[in-house]
Amino acid sequence: MGKCSKDKRDVFYRLSKEEDYRARSSFKLKQINEEFGILKGVRRVVDLCAAPGSWSQVIREEMNKSVHKDRSVVIAVDIQEMAPIEGVVMIQADITEKDTVTKIKTFLPNGNADLVVCDGAPDVTGIHDLDEFLQGQLLVSALNIATMVLKSGGTFVSKIFRGKHPELLITQLKIFFNKVEYVKPRSSRGSSYESFVVCQGLTLPRGYQPTMVNLMLEPNYDLAVSKLEGVNRQIVPFVSCGDLSGWDSDRSFSLRTISETPCDKNKKHAFRFTNERRSGRKGKMKDAGACGKLAKNNSDASSTDLESETENLTLDDAIELITACILSDV
Repeated sequence: MGKCSKDKRDVFYRLSKEEDYRARSSFKLKQINEEFGILKGVRRVVDLCAAPGSWSQVIREEMNKSVHKDRSVVIAVDIQEMAPIEGVVMIQADITEKDTVTKIKTFLPNGNADLVVCDGAPDVTGIHDLDEFLQGQLLVSALNIATMVLKSGGTFVSKIFRGKHPELLITQLKIFFNKVEYVKPRSSRGSSYESFVVCQGLTLPRGYQPTMVNLMLEPNYDLAVSKLEGVNRQIVPFVSCGDLSGWDSDRSFSLRTISETPCDKNKKHAFRFTNERRSGRKGKMKDAGACGKLAKNNSDASSTDLESETENLTLDDAIELITACILSDV
């Protein structure tokens, strides 16, 4: 008994063959349309990265149900040559090139489309972070075209690779669209990282000028950024805080000369503290170890004399000296 490949055992693969679709991905668009109704009432659609053409087949099929089917247009764009589809305009072009938009607009009656879809993906490397980045750049190119050919309030649907944190991408898309949904059709394999964004209600920011420039793909990034104007380029203020006439963190300053070790300094503090307490008691301290002995012999001595007499004491002796003085008051 012969073995069946994984594709032949896949129900959507078999259904696509039975219904004469070019790929199983046709059911992904069908299920997205069932949920969001993106093909309802549309007359002008641009299908980016269209090869082999399954999404264009579904779009043309839905448009044929409309009473305005004779005035509808479907434009399929792909860098590869595609087999013709009845009722679909084929354009062989790169969606990252500026001339592609001009070619698309020649087939649109008024230069505006109701819907732009993109099911393209780069050749995967297996390195998820890299694949996600490359897919993101493809999405940027598709979005650039969408902002240039979509009518106000139009819809944009594109494939993305699911990352750990899609919040940033969704937030960025909401700059251009009133509603953005993050979806995965049932026909998309659970093991696949692909997902889709459904963006509805195109509203360009005030002052924004659509462009095909993708800064990440420009050979001279700094030059490309310097040519941006208006809301396309925002200058972020960089404020310096603090007194400019004060200390400078980039300069080197001379250190103060240290004439004594930390241990000597601690002993002097102990002697000074002891002498102050002894002077306040006027010779009434009790005999309490080293402190009492010093008090008897030096009741009228100055702080300098006391430090001189106890110069050879260790730090432990100094601690004992302070402790004894404190206990003498109890």
